[in-house]
Amino acid sequence: MKLLIITQSVDVNDPVLGFFHNWLKKFSAKFDHITVICLFTGEHNLPSNIKVLSLGKEDGLSKIKYTLRLFKYIWNERANYEKVFVHMNQEYVLLGKPLWYLLGKEIFFWRNHRQGNWLTRLAVYFSTKVFCTSPDSYTARFKKAILMPVGVDTDFFHPPHNNKREGGSVFMLGRISPVKRVDLFIEALIGLKNLGLDFKAYIIGSPANEKDQVYAQKLRQMAIPILNSGHLIFIPAVNQEEARDFFQSKDVYVNLTPTGSMDKTIFEAMACEAVTVVDNSDNIRHFENKLEQALNTVEETKANLRKSNREKVVAEHSLKLLVDKLSNTITN
Repeated sequence: MKLLIITQSVDVNDPVLGFFHNWLKKFSAKFDHITVICLFTGEHNLPSNIKVLSLGKEDGLSKIKYTLRLFKYIWNERANYEKVFVHMNQEYVLLGKPLWYLLGKEIFFWRNHRQGNWLTRLAVYFSTKVFCTSPDSYTARFKKAILMPVGVDTDFFHPPHNNKREGGSVFMLGRISPVKRVDLFIEALIGLKNLGLDFKAYIIGSPANEKDQVYAQKLRQMAIPILNSGHLIFIPAVNQEEARDFFQSKDVYVNLTPTGSMDKTIFEAMACEAVTVVDNSDNIRHFENKLEQALNTVEETKANLRKSNREKVVAEHSLKLLVDKLSNTITN
């Protein structure tokens, strides 16, 4: 079968969407030909049966030109695909549906956001099936929704070969945004410093928009006590390989996103056998105690946690499981 995939970015160095490069590689073994339309294209190295077409964000084109290019590609490539898989953005479902209806192309839609509106509902209505990883996703409520594995490449995200990690290290990794609740992490770190706990913390990521920029500036002001003492380091956004290095070399990974987000980095950290602390509450003392306990846990107990974390990801959320389930649903 020939498939059209529409996604935001095809760039192995994209700090947020770089994982999709490996998704495409795995998809290539399941389909005869794949055409990918993306908003932005960067560095990529994909199999010969994958054709990548960019809407031109890297060239600074306007949204009107993006849209015209989208229609042109949908029409010009019509003989090169039988079905359509839209990854994340409902706008592409809404824009493409009239042409795909005329061409008789089924739409399969991936969306995992907690929030949605009437446009989301319309995009779901236009789709044959909708995929999500979390039961708390907005789209999970619909009868045509299918819960999927998160899709972690467990061959890429693996434990360190030397089993060496920086003792007392703790980190967050992802976009600097209020939804990530980085301020709660900093507040807990200040509390642990005041208790005399020795640690080295890292916040890895960058803001994506003006609102996030303001938030990032507030975080740096808030963190001055532990920045000056050398307990905390801010590091800009990293690519997939660099992220893996942190998952493999640091001790404790922290994620504070809201309940049910199924943040992919949680499972990447688990696959690399980092001790993982996930907290969705607003209780700073509760989180602070969890973090202190994780840092102070004896190594034998940590080793068991690390092993069980990876086993869970391999058994339930690997990229192989995801690609098998997605491709079977789309082709049948």
